[in-house]
Amino acid sequence: MNKLNVLYEDNHIIVALKKPNILSQSDITGDTDMLSLVKEYVKEKYNKPGNVYIGLVHRLDRPVGGIMVFARTSKAAKRLNEQIKNHEFNKTYIAVLDGHLENKTGELTNYLYKDEKLKKSFVVNKTYDKAKLSKLEYEVIGYYKDKTIVKVNLITGRHHQIRVQFKNIGYPLLGDQLYGNKNKMQIKLFAYKLEFNHPTLKNKMTFKILPKWEELENETIIHRL
Repeated sequence: MNKLNVLYEDNHIIVALKKPNILSQSDITGDTDMLSLVKEYVKEKYNKPGNVYIGLVHRLDRPVGGIMVFARTSKAAKRLNEQIKNHEFNKTYIAVLDGHLENKTGELTNYLYKDEKLKKSFVVNKTYDKAKLSKLEYEVIGYYKDKTIVKVNLITGRHHQIRVQFKNIGYPLLGDQLYGNKNKMQIKLFAYKLEFNHPTLKNKMTFKILPKWEELENETIIHRL
């Protein structure tokens, strides 16, 4: 069994770290996915026979690493989904942009269209069929050589949103070959912070873990995250 990095668990939820290039849930490739890993973990640790219920509450793009929470009961899944709908569930990302972004803070607002065949999203006019409003807020927390390190809060959660919106303003994410970056390294996008209310206890829960990137070796930058 693949080793699962569990940050927290109880009878209602499991919070775990998704490594880059692991799927959030299974697809036609049959490659390793987080939902199956969590099910295997629970089944093995608690010696549970038969099918194990694990609710997938949210997703991360395949190449993106970061913190994910899974529900162990349908009630927990429903309550976490309600928090997402009510904007009470917060994922904060860190990204490295190719180029020197001067504006220290900002909000990006676009309409995105997801092409199902290409598995890629595009910025389109709001009158475009199936266009979805997409918003994010960012803050520049530092620079590394000719690159910009940003903290990103999603206001909406669209397909490839962070990747598409920064590409649209001329600053693609480092290593994001799908959206035009030529650097062949692992994409520099990571969901490093997750905040939500416990589905039954109601207390606020915050989890934070930083990727081991050379761009984050500066203590001033780390302090801002």
